[in-house]
Amino acid sequence: MATNPLSVSQREPYEHGPFTHFLWWLSTAEKEIITDCVIDRNRYSIIGYIVLTTWLFATGAWTYFFSTAIDNPWIFIPLGIFMGFIVLCIDRALIKGINRKNRNRLTPFLFRGLLALTIGLFMAQPAILFLFDKEIKVQISLDNETRKAQKRSELDSLYGQRKKELLKAKQDIEHQLSIQQSAVNEALDNYLKEADGTGGSGKVGIEKIALAKKNAYEQLDTEKKITITQSQPRLDSIQRALGNLESAVQKEEEAFAKLLNTGFLTRMEGLNNLLKANNTLRFRYYLIVVILMLIELMPVIVKSLLPSGAYEEKLALREEMEKEMAYDNINREKELKKIYNSLATENDSQVIRDFFTLSKEDRQDKIRDLSKRFKDDHRETFDSTWEKIKKGILSKQEN
Repeated sequence: MATNPLSVSQREPYEHGPFTHFLWWLSTAEKEIITDCVIDRNRYSIIGYIVLTTWLFATGAWTYFFSTAIDNPWIFIPLGIFMGFIVLCIDRALIKGINRKNRNRLTPFLFRGLLALTIGLFMAQPAILFLFDKEIKVQISLDNETRKAQKRSELDSLYGQRKKELLKAKQDIEHQLSIQQSAVNEALDNYLKEADGTGGSGKVGIEKIALAKKNAYEQLDTEKKITITQSQPRLDSIQRALGNLESAVQKEEEAFAKLLNTGFLTRMEGLNNLLKANNTLRFRYYLIVVILMLIELMPVIVKSLLPSGAYEEKLALREEMEKEMAYDNINREKELKKIYNSLATENDSQVIRDFFTLSKEDRQDKIRDLSKRFKDDHRETFDSTWEKIKKGILSKQEN
């Protein structure tokens, strides 16, 4: 069956949907030019998909990053979206700077690659923390216990000397009391043995020797009670000081425990400690970092690898045309201004000539009036008349 192809003027323009237009916007393609480039329409849609993926990944990574430091979702979600939009703007600027003129130049590519690498390396960290969240939480728990032990050691070092002095003073007092108690016990034992005849002189009953031993016992017991009475305030003071030291240590430990958290830096430190102790995890960590960094580098890599097509040729020609038109418009504007200035000068000159011609007779009449006044009024002098002529008749030079 024969077909009747449409002529060029009858062909309908390519119609694209809003999502395709959005992909072109992501890939920084100009809609007016890309519409007529059949091959490049698909290329720049692919670039748009990659930029969209990078944008979503950046938004998710930054949102998770802020969630590790901020508990309120009404704060960390908008912050994550905002930072993701910044990454999107940077990606669009990077791929917009890649064109057929600098595509194969090393310096611009290295600069764009370094910038994308830096962003990708940072964005990979929150994603890694999310993937190894359970393992990192276990490691953070161990690290926090280590920190508590270190804090306890520091507090012991800080208060240790004072505590040692108090304990030494307490031990000295208790030792003195122990010596006195031993002497009292010994004196009591001697007295009892003397009284029941099992020791000493061997006589049963309260004799002189037993009474002497009893008196010695009672005297030692009295001295012991006096020592206890005198030492008790000192012991109480030492015990309070020890209690205060222990209370201060406990308060500082509690305050330090409240500072322990699971924020971003704490998680990163836990991840580093985890990687040091696990070779298998370390290999997978670096592998995931490379993959996540490639996500950020993909827009630049794809834009650099895809060949330049009709779109970039049209874009370059359109840019050259706009430059030429800009130069032409400026030159045209300059010529018009020159013509305007020339005609304005010519017409203004004629106006000035006409003005001087028409005012010539009036100036002469005014000079006659001033001369007549000088003649008729004897109070008028020549100099005063000349001053009036200069002020009222002579013209002033333009500056």
